[in-house]
Formats: sequence, structure tokens, C-alpha cells
Amino acid sequence: MLWRHGDVLIGAVATIPPDAHKKHHCILAHGEVTGHSHRIERVGDAELFEAEGQLFLRIVSPEARVIHEEHQPITLPQGTYRVWQQREYTPHAIRRIVD
Repeated sequence: MLWRHGDVLIGAVATIPPDAHKKHHCILAHGEVTGHSHRIERVGDAELFEAEGQLFLRIVSPEARVIHEEHQPITLPQGTYRVWQQREYTPHAIRRIVD
């Protein structure tokens, strides 16, 4: 399963890498233009991890909402996910999409 929330993609995975370290927040992506962020609405609903520059999300409640000021919220069911930002290709470079 794959979810999209603006420029953030969230895909279901089986596990979080064992070398991942837990973050002290649940911000999935910072908005570089607006300063808004894609984040879990209630921090206690989820845990965020990072391993080798990749983000992983564990929803520990039955469900959790991803929110951002410019997008409708989405609800993720309990589970484990990888989180990344969409990129676009041009003949000159591959660059990250920013909200």
C-alpha cells in the first residue's frame, strides 16, 4: 500500500531496520517554502525512526492522522511504513519536490 500527502509518500513495509534510531518528534517533512510540516497529528499515536537517511514510521495506535496546513488530513492504519519525499527528473538533475 502507498499513500501520498502532498509531496510526501508513505509506503507500508514489513519492518524497521534494526540500526534505526528513534527521533524525538513525528515530523515527516519540513516545508521549505511555507514553513509548514507534514506531521502526525498526535505524537503519542506514532514513533518515527531514521536509518541511513531514510525515515520509518510506526503507528502504535489503531490509526493516526497525517496533517499539513495546505492538504486534507489522511488516516493511516496501525502498521509500519517508510516515508520519503517525491522527486522529479529533469535532464539536468533529479530534485526533491517541495511544498
